[in-house]
Amino acid sequence: MNNYLTIKWQECLNIINDNVDINEFETWFKPIEPISFEENKFYIKVPSQFYYEYIDSQYSDLICSTIKRVFSTPAQLYYRVVIDQDNEHKGTAQLAGSETNKALRKKSTSDFDSQLNPELTYNNFIEGDCNRLSRTVGINIASQPGKTVFNPLFIYGKSGVGKTHLVNAIGLKTKELHPQKKVLYVSANLFQQQYTEANKNGQVNDFLNFYQTVDVLIIDDIQEFGEGKKVSTQNQFFHIFNHLHQSGKQLILTCDKKPADLEGMEDRLLSRFKWGLSAEIESPNLETRKAILKMKSERDGLQLPEDVINYIAETVTDNIRNLEGSIVSLIAYSTVYQQPIDINLAHKVVSNIVHIEEKEQSVKSIRDLVCNTLNITVENLSSNSRKREIVQARQIAMYFAKKYTKDSLTSIGNAIGNRNHATVLHACKTVQDLIETDKSFRRTIEEIENQINK
Repeated sequence: MNNYLTIKWQECLNIINDNVDINEFETWFKPIEPISFEENKFYIKVPSQFYYEYIDSQYSDLICSTIKRVFSTPAQLYYRVVIDQDNEHKGTAQLAGSETNKALRKKSTSDFDSQLNPELTYNNFIEGDCNRLSRTVGINIASQPGKTVFNPLFIYGKSGVGKTHLVNAIGLKTKELHPQKKVLYVSANLFQQQYTEANKNGQVNDFLNFYQTVDVLIIDDIQEFGEGKKVSTQNQFFHIFNHLHQSGKQLILTCDKKPADLEGMEDRLLSRFKWGLSAEIESPNLETRKAILKMKSERDGLQLPEDVINYIAETVTDNIRNLEGSIVSLIAYSTVYQQPIDINLAHKVVSNIVHIEEKEQSVKSIRDLVCNTLNITVENLSSNSRKREIVQARQIAMYFAKKYTKDSLTSIGNAIGNRNHATVLHACKTVQDLIETDKSFRRTIEEIENQINK
């Protein structure tokens, strides 16, 4: 490295240091070494593939703008991933543009980047009828990777049901039980990008050699190989699959469809997908959804009321991702707007996440529900009685009729004791005031509202 480049790069680091947190700087920028700057291509050396991916996604704009400022010329950032210092200058496979190439190389187990998410473990994966088979088989595989009849393990199900979480958990458990094993998690999309770059740079052999050294290969969203009929990618994966399977290595695949329903995939691959076990993860049932909500809320230091958990679990039924999103949104709304987490806030938050089919309410049905809940007859409610409990019940019925129906105030008044629209307005204001000042009254209103929303 020449002195000029060293001095200039130090200027870049000084500027970057002023613009990021000290921990960020120490972690992500100090290990970088400049290599060369030619024809507006600035080459830097980073210590791992994970470094490359993180820096490229989070800091590439900052680095490029800083280089432009220091060198007075724009730059395109290129990376050299150097894991084995002794082999740094062997070939050009480690040179990578900032677009897609991940510079695949052979690595020792100790510095092998599995790309697994350490947060997605078995400890926080809730078991239910929807996933019991896949979860149990996964533990068996982690104990004996490549040695069971479940090879490949083909996990399928619609988006958001926990496929990615489970395969990461299997990978992490495998690493825990077999530290010497090379476990790799990669999305089908990233695999495709890597192959495209390797093919363009004449590095297909390096690409194949890298994947053939893996002991447990996890490919997420395998259906993407069939989209657009990526024949070349499928061909390379076929060879990798065969090599690993014949070598007693483990393959784990996820997909949004079962093998029989996959389109655009070569028959020889489809047949291999069926060699092991195809297991579906279904949408979680009610009890599993409740357990997921309780675990997620407790992990975030939140104690959710039982009626809120029940409401979300009964309403958000499609996938786990939306369940967890409900908790995050509740916390955000509660914190920003200083509102308690109750059934009303839950209704507001959940309606932003999933489409809720609102039940058609009528003034008559609301009136009858209020009477039933407060143990008052419809005749008494509609009478001219000035007893406090009857007047209050009448006001509550008017309040909910205005809130949950599209009827006019006059129409509501006519249906509840032939009152005029001014009486309805007064009733609504009175109820709102009591909600804000009377805790017991507020609980009564919440109870009735829960009944309306069922």
